[in-house]
This record gives sequence, structure tokens and C-alpha cells, in this order.
Amino acid sequence: MATGFHGAHVIIGTIFLTVILLRALAGHFTAKQHFGFEAAAWYWHFVDVVWLFLFASIYVWGAGTPAVH
Repeated sequence: MATGFHGAHVIIGTIFLTVILLRALAGHFTAKQHFGFEAAAWYWHFVDVVWLFLFASIYVWGAGTPAVH
């Protein structure tokens, strides 16, 4: 379930970055007005940090259970 939530956030972030790219190509951002760009960057960094925590948690918690063949 945790990886599903993370996957949904990655999809949302990818859409967010695509919209930002299209807006940047259309010239919607200036040196003073670029909040959408910053928001996309902060969101993507948040998703990265959550992924690191999620990966480490699953790696550590999964290490204690032997594989069943």
C-alpha cells in the first residue's frame, strides 16, 4: 500500500513537471514570477525524500524475514 501511494505521487509529480515544462516553453515564467516552477521543484524533492525513507524502511524490515521457496 505504501508503494502504491508513492507511485501515485510520482505520477502526479510527473504530470506537474510536464505542465511546468509546457508553461516554461510558452514563456509564462519570469525572474520574479516563477512560483509554479518552485512549487514543482519542492514537490519533487518531497517525493524523493519519501522514496528514500520508504526504500530504507522496506529494506530494513524485509531483511528479518527469510525467503520462502
